[in-house]
Amino acid sequence: MAKGSYNYNPANIKGLNKDRMRFELGDTQTSGGPDTSALTDEEIEAAVEAYPASWKRAKLMLLESLCRRFAYEPDTKTGPLTLSFHNRAKLWKEDYEALKKEVKQETAASFVSGFAGGGGRKTPYFFYCILMN
Repeated sequence: MAKGSYNYNPANIKGLNKDRMRFELGDTQTSGGPDTSALTDEEIEAAVEAYPASWKRAKLMLLESLCRRFAYEPDTKTGPLTLSFHNRAKLWKEDYEALKKEVKQETAASFVSGFAGGGGRKTPYFFYCILMN
């Protein structure tokens, strides 16, 4: 299995890039590699490349991955140390659901706009065809 990279530079969050995505997801503690970070640089970059025209869809893809990956992590208690992994998974799930709803609404609005002749579309995507006998 190939090792992943784990880097974060807060000075780079101005652009739509890996560091900005880490910032928005709260996955900024990269000093411990896979022990402290949920996603590799390569996973984030692949999602951003998969949806170059939609930052929200790339983020949604990563949130879905996080939800699936951490849904079964058990809470752990060792002496005075307690790790509540379900809280982290719950927060990502809430973020996922909210963003999914937002993306769905934007997609519907863009479809209606395109259908109504807006959105810069020169020819309608759908058209009526009348057959005559």
